[in-house]
Amino acid sequence: MALNKSSQTQLMGNLRDFPWWFLVLALIAIYFIFAITTKELYTDAFIFLQQGIILTIQVTLTAYAFSITLGLLTGLALVSKNPIIYNAATLYVQIMRGVPILVTMLYIAFAGVPAAIMAINGFGLFLAGVGILSPDNFLMALKNNSIDLLYRGILALAISYGAFSAEIFRAGIQSIGQGQMEAAQSLGMTYFQAMRLIILPQAIRRVLPPLGNDFIAMLKDSSLISALGIRDITQMGKLYSASSFQYLATYNIVAVLYLTMTILLSLIVRFMERKFKVGA
Repeated sequence: MALNKSSQTQLMGNLRDFPWWFLVLALIAIYFIFAITTKELYTDAFIFLQQGIILTIQVTLTAYAFSITLGLLTGLALVSKNPIIYNAATLYVQIMRGVPILVTMLYIAFAGVPAAIMAINGFGLFLAGVGILSPDNFLMALKNNSIDLLYRGILALAISYGAFSAEIFRAGIQSIGQGQMEAAQSLGMTYFQAMRLIILPQAIRRVLPPLGNDFIAMLKDSSLISALGIRDITQMGKLYSASSFQYLATYNIVAVLYLTMTILLSLIVRFMERKFKVGA
């Protein structure tokens, strides 16, 4: 019996709304789990690559914690009425948003940190010259190899994503009606009290989903630290494929590992979007 127009529309809607994409991803995951547990080629590659999983997660969590802190401070500066603070924050955001993350990472790792260490050494030399510190003070003892490339990569990710987080915080703060700030100040609150107690709690609730999306993006961009030779998932994949010549199996697993982590995080972000939906 032929379906009427209303039933056809409903059926098409159900077919459209069914998460076919998730079904495809689940089948891919099942296939690779089967391959890893039954095929020696994939098993060996996975055992080698899993050494980089923990490092990837550690780098992402550490860099993101610093970027959130930097982003919040910069976001507050972007809504400041002080022209110096506002323009300094805007300059930082524009530079970081205009320079590729990989370039920022290479610059900080091989130019920025060495230049900062030279400046610290020079300051130590100055303090020693005026008699404040001894000639062999700790500032002059700092060397370029004192700071591991891992920390330089984390710093670069944090500084880069701090600019994106700043824009998210700025938008969240400005989405709160100006009348709430005026009402809080009319009750005797200072600007900082009103921001801390009234504005920020509401703004943070609104920006949690986009901050979650930034976390997913950082997880993927953490692979850029492999350019510094740091043994994350991507770097371990390079090393294993170069030694075994099993490029297909190796990079299949690399891709699936990143895909698995990002899909899980995406589901969490979707849950957050529903839970913290404005007006819900």
